[in-house]
Amino acid sequence: MKHQRNLLILTVFITVASFLMALPRIDVNFHKKIGPIDVNIDTIGDYDIDFNLLGITWKRDLRFQPGLDLQGGIQAILQADMSDIEPSRRTEALNAAKGVVEKRVNAIGVTEPNIYTSEEGDIYRIVVELPGVTDTDEVIKLIGQTAQLDFREENHEPVEIKADGNEKVSGTPTPIQVPEPFKKTKLTGKYLKRAQVVFDQQSGEPIIQLTFNDEGAKLFEEITGRNVGKRLAIYLDDQLLTAPTVQQKISGGQATITGQFTIDEAKNLALQLNAGALPVPVKIVQQKTIGPTLGQETVNKSLFAGIVGILLIVVFMLINYRLFGLFAIIGLFIYGLITMAIYKYIPITITLSGIAGFILSVGMAVDANVLVFERIREELRSGKSIEHAIRVGFARAWDSIRDANTATLLTVFILFNPLNWGFLVTSGTVRGFALTLGLGVLISLFTGYVVTKVLIYSFYPMGEKKDEKKEGKK
Repeated sequence: MKHQRNLLILTVFITVASFLMALPRIDVNFHKKIGPIDVNIDTIGDYDIDFNLLGITWKRDLRFQPGLDLQGGIQAILQADMSDIEPSRRTEALNAAKGVVEKRVNAIGVTEPNIYTSEEGDIYRIVVELPGVTDTDEVIKLIGQTAQLDFREENHEPVEIKADGNEKVSGTPTPIQVPEPFKKTKLTGKYLKRAQVVFDQQSGEPIIQLTFNDEGAKLFEEITGRNVGKRLAIYLDDQLLTAPTVQQKISGGQATITGQFTIDEAKNLALQLNAGALPVPVKIVQQKTIGPTLGQETVNKSLFAGIVGILLIVVFMLINYRLFGLFAIIGLFIYGLITMAIYKYIPITITLSGIAGFILSVGMAVDANVLVFERIREELRSGKSIEHAIRVGFARAWDSIRDANTATLLTVFILFNPLNWGFLVTSGTVRGFALTLGLGVLISLFTGYVVTKVLIYSFYPMGEKKDEKKEGKK
């Protein structure tokens, strides 16, 4: 019983937290400090939630993020020219180019862009979907450029630039002297053969190893020779990636960048460096602007269909299972709250295909309840007590619930294609459907089995065997 009580408390906590996140218009300002624990939750004034615990802060914008097909925007398909890239490195080069495009899109400030690669035979493409973007020409020009990587050394010479004219001076704006931190060298990405993550043999920490071609090795030796003890900056698209300090003159064409990198940080930096080391020219082969009118119309119809479907589920569960059905409906309500909270917190871009996956998962959310309740009925028909029937019903239904959901999750894995296998679909539409369906299945396992079980054990009257047998047969 203590175990069930703890699960009930956990269920209430998750439900309340999901409710607050799913409905961010409710103003919440809670601050409590107990010793070293400092909890601060603030949702007043906007859609953001600020959560602070032990000095660690989480902040999320809790608006729903509509996708390209719902709010309109830009879709562009970029084709990569792999003629100068070795076949064994083309996938790596495509992913590096994708990383550059993502970096540029993030610099624009687009909310929840969808960027993915597509490989079909010898055709290598990057699909860019930017919801809410209207300045087509400027964005297309930015994302269609080839990545430019270059190495820069410290600069102590002042550079003359013009004032911006905001200082209220008369006449021509006066030039001012400012020191630029780094100046360009002749060493660029075309001399870098490869950047890869390796591990330090002594500390075991991840480091980035750079390998230059013969001409690049000579340039790198000259540059490091005159910059010992100084920083050598690496820029991608005129944005600073890293600026390590040169420890000694480096010969031989190989160097390492050390630091307090995590494995993910090291991999990301190596990917960005390779974007310049493997300069893949890209050209836009297709672009279109998508309006939101059709999307909104379709969303309204989809939501209406979803509401009708949920109401039919509610009626069916109440008529067929009565009090058990009521518990299932409460679990379905909690399922909806958790799902909306996760959509907002991650956040997940909501597309029409994603809505379809969610609606499908709503129906699947009560599958576990149906299996359990029918097992309970079988036990009641054989003359068992209600308490025994409930315990055995949940235990025997679990195998079927597990196997059915495992099969669905395997299908979700194939549709989502997280490893980007070329022989499977890489469409963002299909992946959106798979993502919402997969999340729905996982959440429904919790609400349809665990939550319903807790509610039944906590609130279902176990006293009268005769009445329960009668109800179970109805």
